[in-house]
Amino acid sequence: MMPTAPVASAGNWAASTPPLLRFLNACHRDFGSDNSGEIAHYIPELGKAHPDHFGISLATLDGHVYEVGESRVPFTIQSMSKPFVFALALDTLGAGRVEGVIGVEPSGDPFNSIRLNAENHPFNPMINAGAIACSGLILEAKGDAAFDTIRQALSRFAGRELDMDDAVYSSESATGDRNRAIGYLLRNSGVIKADVSKVLDVYFRQCSVLLTARDAAIMAATLANRGVNPVTGEQVMTPYAISRTLSVMTSSGMYDYAGEWIYRVGIPAKSGVGGGILAALPARLGLGSYSPRLDSHGNSVRGIRVCEALSSHYGLHILSRSDDARNSVIADYNIGKSASRRSRRPQERKILADHHQDVRVIELVGTLSFSNVDYVSRELASRPRPQFVIFDLRRVAAVTPAGSRLLAEEFWELARFNVTVILSGIDRASAQWKSICEWTAGLSNLRNYPLLDDAIEWAEDQVVYRHGGNIYAVETAELSEQALLAGLNDTELDRLASLGGLKTYRPGEKIIMAGAPARSLFFLRSGVVHVKLPSGIRLATVSAGMAFGEMALLETHRSADVYADASVTALEVPLADFERFREDNPRAGERIMRNLAQLLADRLILANTKLNLLTAN
Repeated sequence: MMPTAPVASAGNWAASTPPLLRFLNACHRDFGSDNSGEIAHYIPELGKAHPDHFGISLATLDGHVYEVGESRVPFTIQSMSKPFVFALALDTLGAGRVEGVIGVEPSGDPFNSIRLNAENHPFNPMINAGAIACSGLILEAKGDAAFDTIRQALSRFAGRELDMDDAVYSSESATGDRNRAIGYLLRNSGVIKADVSKVLDVYFRQCSVLLTARDAAIMAATLANRGVNPVTGEQVMTPYAISRTLSVMTSSGMYDYAGEWIYRVGIPAKSGVGGGILAALPARLGLGSYSPRLDSHGNSVRGIRVCEALSSHYGLHILSRSDDARNSVIADYNIGKSASRRSRRPQERKILADHHQDVRVIELVGTLSFSNVDYVSRELASRPRPQFVIFDLRRVAAVTPAGSRLLAEEFWELARFNVTVILSGIDRASAQWKSICEWTAGLSNLRNYPLLDDAIEWAEDQVVYRHGGNIYAVETAELSEQALLAGLNDTELDRLASLGGLKTYRPGEKIIMAGAPARSLFFLRSGVVHVKLPSGIRLATVSAGMAFGEMALLETHRSADVYADASVTALEVPLADFERFREDNPRAGERIMRNLAQLLADRLILANTKLNLLTAN
């Protein structure tokens, strides 16, 4: 039976119905008669759902929860678990490990597509292949406790203990042959290392966790609240993991309807074939709905209509918002979460790990108004003071006069405490820069870099210097220190060394040209080299002890330019001789290829992911 809203009467304010609850009641009344769509019968237990069930819940960031209809009828989470497990994987294993095997691009295919991207990785964590890969990563990290780790994480997002539906789990497992095919494809591609049956068991169990529309709304509100559950107050996940999760939900959360969704609704969301939809509007609210009738994309018909109505009626499209000061900060982190692309020696890495909080990065977006800048300044003051603050302005469309002056005053205040301010992503010829300069003339602690990565690297260098390191110290790395050759014995290293010739390069000299035939690879003995695209965008900076040009093992032509930063010495080994060495030394050859796979996962794929963010409009 549908709920009846209280009727307001004169002098009876307590009996009035809040406007938002009236709106949800209207949605429930108007869309409850839409009987289009079909229940997901391909999983037999899901086919038993009551077709008329329809519940809606909305949670605000101050912990208030609105509910209408069957908002407390339990159903299984299914694919709505995917964003939360992705966030868990990021926090558990680190971004490098996760992003090294799972992409973040929309696939354009249905959720259960048996297809990988050009790197033989899942397109994103919101489709089955990516979600199974996430489950595999959690299994690698937690072993037999993997599912309980996931269930506990989902429970923290919901603010209460969530259970599993054993019948749905059994039904999923009995009918999950397509997911098994995906699992073996991932195992064959090296994306998952664990036993496929164990990975899928974890995945089927996580999809069978029970929740309600109310739970979904609170979970969505936790995403919208930078990982803080608004009901319990618990910081469930790090803001870093939450922001990356919301990014992928925005582009890929609604299966092959994602483009249409973000165009029409504009709220990061995730659906499940159990009939649920959750939508998280950053800094605003979380919405959960349940109605088991699905459209051809696998999304709840009534749930989509609720989201469309909410977005349209209140103008909540994420790309049209400008009134909430908190929206100006889209990322806030230190270099422990996102370092520069420069490869560091062990001593430097230790210094930066010990002092990662010395550099704080705040990525801003939209128009910097008076209230936006005030909010940013208060956020800065809420944590221990760093030595360097980087403001990334590449997504800032404009700075109002009041915002410009307040921002400059913040810079002067930071200078009083010897905090260096670094700006990135702002054109020196732009009106924004001129406006800032008007109020910061004579300020000595202000620097500007075109690219965020350059700004982070400079700040890292200063931290290294301040704590006894020297990034330009003359250092020679032997072959035994080369990451690509880790595990080779002295005899194998001597044989390999005899195949190459030691080359010296002047500062600024181009060592490798993009597009040229790939005929050799290099082991950097001393100095530093930059790996850049022809456009000039840096992919990586490589120090002594690392290889470059190693993609010759996989590609016939060079994909990037390589320049000497300072004087460089490198052992150049012709590719033909290197291949013969691998054939004559099969143990060493297998070890090298394993090392190459790890390096690609840790460095090249991560660099490409950062490049996509760097060049995004």
